[in-house]
Amino acid sequence: MANARFRNGRGENAMLDGFLTLADEWVARAGGAAGAEWFRKAIDDVVHASSERALGVAIGLAPRRLGRADLALGDDDRQRAAALRPGFDPSDWSVDQLARVALMIASHDGSDAAFAARFDGFCSSAELHELIALCRGLPLYPGAALLEPRAREAVRSGMKPVFEAVAHNNPYPGESFAEDAWNHMVVKALFIGSSLWPIQRLDARANPHLARMLVDLAQERWAAGRPVSAELWRCVAPYADAQGIAALTRAWQGGKGKDRLAIALALQHPAGASVDLPFRGEVGPFKTRLADEKIGWRDLA
Repeated sequence: MANARFRNGRGENAMLDGFLTLADEWVARAGGAAGAEWFRKAIDDVVHASSERALGVAIGLAPRRLGRADLALGDDDRQRAAALRPGFDPSDWSVDQLARVALMIASHDGSDAAFAARFDGFCSSAELHELIALCRGLPLYPGAALLEPRAREAVRSGMKPVFEAVAHNNPYPGESFAEDAWNHMVVKALFIGSSLWPIQRLDARANPHLARMLVDLAQERWAAGRPVSAELWRCVAPYADAQGIAALTRAWQGGKGKDRLAIALALQHPAGASVDLPFRGEVGPFKTRLADEKIGWRDLA
């Protein structure tokens, strides 16, 4: 099953068509025959609707009709998702989230501007679980640039699940956010106690301004007697200035094994090789441990 509006298209349209085909298969597998029947009718109703009522009703009914079970995707499923859209990772999606994203995509009538307005309107009035699902669909929607204001609003949210719906396992911010918005998203993740490792393109988009912002955050936490996340050094070490070097040195000297492992891992960034650190001679054994035990950022979060 696919939305007839996208069939035989190319580029973005072909991706939308391919996603709806995947969604149909995965909903049938997770939601059973009755769930698949409801989903297909709901998609058809949305495609042929003369108003947005059908979309609103279907988005609201999705958990009741399909449940909230995890998709439980296998390796082949994840490979198909990545082949459809680089960076697309629905590994931790639930079936109702998948259906809600598919329903939103099916509402596209050829006008990216109209779709962006519709998406923004639904996000403005959505309850929490609806908003999380709709934000997770950002890398799949047409007219990506038109959706950026709503995406930025989501990462400013004080609700951690909404923030993570955009920031985690999502290629949209790394591709679409300007440097300032990107930097504030990364700092916000640490500020609210969220992890950095699920943020895609984190190393590629590290920059000197972000490093300075994170050093300021570390100093504020130290002054308040609060812990500093070991992940913070990932975006500091490659671009550390004098203040950054001082902060890294303090973290190295006063930190535990996890902190030192994180700094050693951060220094493996190509830009980190040129940073003049007074403790660089002590880093070798930690690099060896990282390699021997195959320790990555997820392990250190």
